[in-house]
Amino acid sequence: MEWVIIIVIVAFFAWRMMPSKGVKSISTDELKPMLKDKSKQFIDVRTPAEYKGRHINEFKNIPLNLLKSKLDKLDKTKEVVVICQSGMRSSQATGILKKSGFTNVTNVRGGMSAWRG
Repeated sequence: MEWVIIIVIVAFFAWRMMPSKGVKSISTDELKPMLKDKSKQFIDVRTPAEYKGRHINEFKNIPLNLLKSKLDKLDKTKEVVVICQSGMRSSQATGILKKSGFTNVTNVRGGMSAWRG
């Protein structure tokens, strides 16, 4: 019985970490050359305290819990690149963006935990 519970928990977290359909996933190394591209929108969905502690300058802080109410501040015609601390919240954010009509959405795998900039 213990194994079933463990398998269910692991499967749940693996499912939550999977990118939404139609969402690109990039590494932090792939992110670095993209940061100079003004045609992209960079969104950090961590809390303001996390963002203040350490962030990438090109990223605008829109916490995940406020994302739905701030969608009108984003341009649906531009690519949106999303980051968080580990990749879990940004994965949720990409799902929200896709459901809201954003077609070009990218998730940064590993988030700020993987960033070596």
